[in-house]
Amino acid sequence: QVQLVESGGGLVQAGDSLRVSCAASGRIFSWLVMGWFRQAPGKEREFVAAISWSAISTYYADSVKGRFTISRDNAKNTVYLQMNSLKPEDTAVYYCAAGIRLGGRRSDYNYWGQGIQVTVSS
Repeated sequence: QVQLVESGGGLVQAGDSLRVSCAASGRIFSWLVMGWFRQAPGKEREFVAAISWSAISTYYADSVKGRFTISRDNAKNTVYLQMNSLKPEDTAVYYCAAGIRLGGRRSDYNYWGQGIQVTVSS
């Protein structure tokens, strides 16, 4: 079993940067693909970014490419999402997810965090 706990969310202004983190329990963290999704009010949960177990491969949604960076520290069982040049449309609950396939579908992931709010004001 893998448990995921997000941290680092909050309220920022448009153009600011923010880093959210996800701490995972379990010794198999270093074998897992890690991903971030987000869900805005009234919208479906959408893929944001993913990173392979080795951190060699990353994958981003077009809407965040060039602004967001996903990274991981397997020694700390933690995955990060650095968000730069934030826009009001980035406002959402951000969810950390873990799975075994590097992909952008919710079905690629078996474990989910509780989510953390990120709000970007204009």
